[in-house]
Amino acid sequence: MSVALKFPRFDPKSFSRVAVIGVAALFLQAEAASAASITVTATIRDFSSSHADFEQGFAASETGIVLSALGPDGKPVYNEAVKGITGAASTTTNGTANFNQWYNDTPGVNTTFTTTLTATETSPGSGLYEYINGSYFPAGAGNFHFTTEINTEFTFVGDETFSFTGDDDVWVFINGILAIDLGGVHGPASDSITLNAGTAAFLGMTIGETYDLDIFHAERQTTGSNFNFTTSIVLVDAPVVPEPGAIALLGLGMGGLVYLRRRKNV
Repeated sequence: MSVALKFPRFDPKSFSRVAVIGVAALFLQAEAASAASITVTATIRDFSSSHADFEQGFAASETGIVLSALGPDGKPVYNEAVKGITGAASTTTNGTANFNQWYNDTPGVNTTFTTTLTATETSPGSGLYEYINGSYFPAGAGNFHFTTEINTEFTFVGDETFSFTGDDDVWVFINGILAIDLGGVHGPASDSITLNAGTAAFLGMTIGETYDLDIFHAERQTTGSNFNFTTSIVLVDAPVVPEPGAIALLGLGMGGLVYLRRRKNV
């Protein structure tokens, strides 16, 4: 006994509609998957306008304020050899002691907090991320007296780019070496770097290795506050390294716990 099998009638129009919907869905999924952003943590230090380096009527671009390499503490080092220990040869700063407060927590001088900055991909799959802020006031609207410190790391793949436009001072260090110097009190200024073979050699970088990228910024003068960067570098927050004092306190605390435990066992 044979059984006749019946198959649904093929409808070219229905098939076309399903195919179009399927392709559209795949396209949207691919677009969503390729859209990306990078988010970095920024440490903000809020100062008073009475600080010697803030709101003092300065108006000049000034390179060479900092040395070409970060100090052992991972902070910019004031260029005493060129600017003088009191800043006598500087047009916009007032010496080492004042500068050392910019990126260090100093009770009675600044207040510290953190925020996040998100750079979005310029278009899905472009691999180019930008953060654009023409009214950059993380310390409050109209507050022109603060610094920004961003500590990130990335895996070097070759030919990445990083560009910055902003005011006032901006220093970008890659692998601890000064890569962009936009020092001074000025309107929006721009500079960029491409991590090609030449710059990689200068910065001591090897493809496939992980390196730090640190941004140090200061807003020091009314008016205008701009903070913009565009990069193909996939930045992530660098691991937090405890302050030496915190490590010492942790050691004392652990020592105390060991001592108490031993006493209990006696």
